[in-house]
Amino acid sequence: MPALLGGLLLVYVAVPFVAFLARTGTADVFARLVEPQARIAIRNSLLTATTSTIVATVLGVPLAYVLARRSFPGKRLLEGLIILPLVLPPVVAGAMLLTAFGRFTPIGATAYAVGIELTGSFIGIVLAQTFVAAPFVVVTARAGFGAIDERLERASRSLGYTALGTFRHVALPLARGAILAGVTLTFARAMGEFGATYMVASNPRTMPTRIWVDFINGGIDAVVPVGLALLAVTLAVLAVVQRVGRVPTVIDR
Repeated sequence: MPALLGGLLLVYVAVPFVAFLARTGTADVFARLVEPQARIAIRNSLLTATTSTIVATVLGVPLAYVLARRSFPGKRLLEGLIILPLVLPPVVAGAMLLTAFGRFTPIGATAYAVGIELTGSFIGIVLAQTFVAAPFVVVTARAGFGAIDERLERASRSLGYTALGTFRHVALPLARGAILAGVTLTFARAMGEFGATYMVASNPRTMPTRIWVDFINGGIDAVVPVGLALLAVTLAVLAVVQRVGRVPTVIDR
């Protein structure tokens, strides 16, 4: 019985993939992908997702280490805050970003006064992608750091390494697999982000927003080419994640 019930779920998940891939015969995939609009959307997604991933990694990995190694008042609240964007509806995340960084907010108005557009721009896309995707690298890196035997770090400190040196030469290498998995998932989430991105910066187009516009204008067949490109990125991400190891889904305490 468990195998039967599990099999039903697997079939349910597989059917949409098979049905979507079957539509490729009705669309000239290559011709549509080389069109300027599609190429621009793919370029924009790769550029902004890479930028968002770098920002999330540079800021998120140190935060993950602090959460794994320090105890302080409000820690659980901070952990909940980090996870919150994972469960927020994307359009709600976009609305929250607009209330913080929109042109007529204090931050947005100040940035606009010096010539920086925080919404309706590449910066807006990066803000949206980072907000919804950064938790992945924090959660997985925290779990990786938490799995390290603290005696190794204490031994490093006893041998004369500073806290920073121990972090760089002991903690980072030992947690490398979890960090790489988190970075990869962060990139994939950023590539696929639609709701918050569309709220904050519907232009310039990314692959998800291009897919939506193509669907409105031409239906299912029109979204197949860019959809396949996004699916290919997702499959590549899955391969990398499986290569580097298991990915924790919750923060271990």
